[in-house]
Amino acid sequence: MNGYRFLVCSLAAGWLTSNTQAADPGTHDADRSLYRAPYASIPPEVDGLVHDAAWAKAVWRPVQHRWLGPEYSADDFEGRYKVVWTHERLYVLFDFVDDILIDRYRDPLVQYWDDDTLEVFIDEDHSGGDHQFNHNAFAYHFALDNQAIDIGSDGQARNYNSHVQSRWQQRAGRISWEVSIEVYSDSYRDQGDNTPVRLEAGKVMGFMLAYCDNDGSEFRENFIGSEYAAGPNKDRGWIDAGLFGSLELVVEPE
Repeated sequence: MNGYRFLVCSLAAGWLTSNTQAADPGTHDADRSLYRAPYASIPPEVDGLVHDAAWAKAVWRPVQHRWLGPEYSADDFEGRYKVVWTHERLYVLFDFVDDILIDRYRDPLVQYWDDDTLEVFIDEDHSGGDHQFNHNAFAYHFALDNQAIDIGSDGQARNYNSHVQSRWQQRAGRISWEVSIEVYSDSYRDQGDNTPVRLEAGKVMGFMLAYCDNDGSEFRENFIGSEYAAGPNKDRGWIDAGLFGSLELVVEPE
């Protein structure tokens, strides 16, 4: 395969204009998105049922940038997401269409990016830069069995289920996937005790969401993300946190 993806692995004009921020050319790509996530006084229940009042305060954002693979139809994939937060966790709602769900590789540590996979990228201090074999940022791969995988500092795939909650449900031709994530700083160590960061209003983090779509092949057919990626290496977010957008924690939406 690709040694953990070495080989395998347009926003509407008005939205792009009003919701991007100037990026530090030393750490982040230009024209990154800015998402303002509202505080949830009552956190959503992570059950995939989307009945929680907290979600009503958050705005939808599209997942529509084709990083890998051929053109696809709206029946094959179409997706959007929302984010809210508490002092303890981020909560992400991913609402999408996928006509074929595939979990071919039963071992969660084997070719996890080639199954249908929700990927959530978090850079706690918005520093950008390399995170390939370190925890400067996390790239959580959520499998259909709700396990969360990323690469550890030893270069090996690891299970980070203790950081997350994950559930999805099918309804009326769409799928609702809710996850909650504890946020850790770049001081995280795979061996040792680690304490999640307490989240506060005004905090800005790096954030991005993507979906690996497999319709029955050995490898995923498409990789679709929430951020525009310039150049030939559009799937570089698993290495480069400079591709991430910005996530600002606010009390109330603007």
